[in-house]
Amino acid sequence: KVVDANNLERNLNLTLQLLALGKPMVVALNMWDEAKHKGIEIDAAKLSSLLGVPVVTTSGRTGEGLTALSEALFRVQGVSTWPPMDSTERWAKIGEIVKQVQNLGHRRHTWFEHVQDLSVHPFWGFALAILVLGGVFRSIVGVGEAISELIARVLVHVYTPLILRLHEVLAGWPLLHGILLGEVTAAGFDYERAMGVLTTGVFVAFGLVLPFVFLFYAALGFLEDLGYLPRVAVLFDRLLHRIGVHGYSVIPMLLGCGCNVPGVLAVRNLESRRERFITAVIIATTIPCTAQTAMMIRAVGGRAPGYILLVLVSLAAVWIVLGRLLALTVDGRTPTLLLEMPPYRLPEPRLWVKKTFLRTRCFLTEAVPYFLGGVALVNLLEVAGVIRFLGHLSAPVVGGLLGLPDTAVAAMIVGVIRKDAAMAMLAPLGLNNAQTVVATLVLVLYFPCVATFAVFLRELGPLDLAKAVGIMAVTALFAGGVLRLLLALVPNPLLLAVLILGGAVLLAIVCPSRDKEGEP
Repeated sequence: KVVDANNLERNLNLTLQLLALGKPMVVALNMWDEAKHKGIEIDAAKLSSLLGVPVVTTSGRTGEGLTALSEALFRVQGVSTWPPMDSTERWAKIGEIVKQVQNLGHRRHTWFEHVQDLSVHPFWGFALAILVLGGVFRSIVGVGEAISELIARVLVHVYTPLILRLHEVLAGWPLLHGILLGEVTAAGFDYERAMGVLTTGVFVAFGLVLPFVFLFYAALGFLEDLGYLPRVAVLFDRLLHRIGVHGYSVIPMLLGCGCNVPGVLAVRNLESRRERFITAVIIATTIPCTAQTAMMIRAVGGRAPGYILLVLVSLAAVWIVLGRLLALTVDGRTPTLLLEMPPYRLPEPRLWVKKTFLRTRCFLTEAVPYFLGGVALVNLLEVAGVIRFLGHLSAPVVGGLLGLPDTAVAAMIVGVIRKDAAMAMLAPLGLNNAQTVVATLVLVLYFPCVATFAVFLRELGPLDLAKAVGIMAVTALFAGGVLRLLLALVPNPLLLAVLILGGAVLLAIVCPSRDKEGEP
């Protein structure tokens, strides 16, 4: 049984219940290094004598005591003879044990602990969160773009000669050439516009997307191990209650910023079905993954100043409005947030690097095949004439409501497989500023990638998945149509962004709340 040395009294409650079962046990008194730093002294030998089982002091962060713990596990034979107790008796016994084995020394706050207090302050905590999360986002974008440029140069010098050689080999196989290489000629080609599996597919997956994904997972892992994410959950608890969930939902949402799949998987940690459904729908609908964010910045960021801000503000507005509507329409209750606040601790470099590479490898093995397969599928559908047929069939919606060309249907189809691949397909269409913004917003909002669909089905079932699909379709079409209309009325993207965000916030404030079933 692992026991937190910093919270001995609370952890002994479950320990005594397990001892009453009469099973062999070794108690690992973990986080021993932090307990000593805080001035908490625990007599491990006396605790072992009182409990009747071996007690080993350990530190999961540094590895201290793990060898002794392994030896104790191999040696343990007898079982404890603790009798079953009711809650009152058990807490009384815990009090006696703690009084005998624990001593609290006087210690002044360190600067690290002052930062801990500041990070949950009602005002300064939000200011710090904006500074930290905004700085992380800006750093990921800046460093990611630099790495992307470096990879592009390497590809030009190392990979391009191989593609040109393959172009000569496949000259007599036009179908295979179109699928694998796309628009490649002996004179040269553009990696982003060629639309071949081995050209655009490889370049976007490894040159444009991978740097941003790696950097996001590195930053998220650092904040996670530091202990900052639970504090973000506490800060956003009141805001998230307005959309029917509590503050812990911010952690699946932050995971969704890296990839929607682990974001949706993380909703299983939420207490009520209402919270799980609302959080999963919001993640799959309004939160772009890092790969898609990278492509979004590339597609929109290079246009007139303010358009990328308009897209982000529009997503935030949809997040607010959709959340409020779900909070009002989905039955159930949002429980109060009860969350243990871990102390700040500097991440162990070895574990941090290992976690980052494991998550990145997961992206490479799960996302890249979908990405390359999506490009191949679109090329096949284009050759078969399916894209043109669907373009004409959906013209009243794609062209009439959203103001996009029929060729944008290809991106919509690929978006069901990989949204970042769909974003890459907007570049060759020659869209103007307004069309690019609308297309980008719709691609983010409508159906998630097939991997997210599969996880959604497993976590929440077919009925909730069907409901979510309907919500996503209506949200994407409505938001896209409204944004197109607003851009025609207010062409200035910065002014429009302010108006949209102000309207969404006002709606969230004046709209009634309903936390309990049937109770406004």
